[in-house]
Amino acid sequence: MSLAVLAVLGACASDAGAIAGSRPLDRAAITTMATTTEPPTTTTASTAPTTTATEPAPATRDVLAQAWVPYAIAGPVTLHHPADRVEAIGFHQSGHDGAQHQTAVASAARWFVEEDRGRDTDPQGAADIVVEPGRALRVPVTGTVIRAGSYTLYCDHIDEYAVIEPDARPGWEVKVLHIEGLQVTKGQHVQAGVTPLAAHARTLPFPSAVNDGTSLPAWPHVHIEVVDPTVQDRPTGPGCP
Repeated sequence: MSLAVLAVLGACASDAGAIAGSRPLDRAAITTMATTTEPPTTTTASTAPTTTATEPAPATRDVLAQAWVPYAIAGPVTLHHPADRVEAIGFHQSGHDGAQHQTAVASAARWFVEEDRGRDTDPQGAADIVVEPGRALRVPVTGTVIRAGSYTLYCDHIDEYAVIEPDARPGWEVKVLHIEGLQVTKGQHVQAGVTPLAAHARTLPFPSAVNDGTSLPAWPHVHIEVVDPTVQDRPTGPGCP
């Protein structure tokens, strides 16, 4: 991993209080499969999963074209691809102790586990889903929006987010970060793979660890995690000045 990435991952962890509620966050915030009216299309990607942490970038960019089908389950919660064109999914350690393990399903895009981030949390507690730039995003889970808006990422960068309480597991929170042109509001009931979430994924102004396993030029990614907020979270990072 490059020094630039390491610097970012070590950045302050107190940015997104609005996302985490009462806790600071350098991290992010699904009912059974929702039925869409759009059948999956053919794919040019190899969907065979791998758990290699240091997978090299493919020589050519393979893209899974699909109609927002599921990519993982976390307990009783089913998570859907947020875009209809996805290059890859990088699972990684969440910054929150309550993050739930995400298990990839057969319809998932190519996936891998990113390098250790120095957090003693589940290595598949969060997912960075690399999507084609400019593609419209839809919500990844059926439930009710409990928070949505903007926050400061790593003390310096404006980002947008949504937090959804899944119908399949009331009390849990599905956190979605790195989006732009937010289209959901607090209190709104949303359907996985159907309800518009945002105009597109946000292109971050720094390198991302997930792009160690994708093609260049790097595409943006959407961060998704499922958190049990009743699990006490240990503070991490030095905080913002």
